Amino acid sequence: MQTADGKAYTTQFFDKPFMEKYESKQQRILKPASMVYSVVSDFSNFTPILQDKVDDWQADADTCSFKVKGITARLRIVERIENELIKIEGEDGSPVDFTFWMQLKEVAEHDTRMRIVLHAHLNMMMKMMIGGKLQQAVDQIAEQVATTFNSMPY
Repeated sequence: MQTADGKAYTTQFFDKPFMEKYESKQQRILKPASMVYSVVSDFSNFTPILQDKVDDWQADADTCSFKVKGITARLRIVERIENELIKIEGEDGSPVDFTFWMQLKEVAEHDTRMRIVLHAHLNMMMKMMIGGKLQQAVDQIAEQVATTFNSMPY
């Protein structure tokens, strides 16, 4: 195919992946950052919550894998900064190349602000198909994390 000026038409623009950023709204957790960090920095802490909600859940401190709708996801914690940051990447075989992290900022003894940031390599077609859903998912996860911690007794 050719464009009106005789140049070859290409779909490269639509096929080339771009790094897209999705950032949750900041959430307030009424717990110390150290408590939040100690839970979310170890995947094995999620076993009681997730083992009945996803298929084939397996976890240790640094890695987890599970199936959702027949698709296997494998995650690895690649960086930890105590009480401030947990950075997670999808391992080989994940349907999308991505990195996400949870940022924690303690503003008072029992007041921690939390945000989740997702960077995903998406081509234009994928961005149009799932970009809005990824933003919703990031916001929902952040909200659920905050709600869960805020409902826990001290």
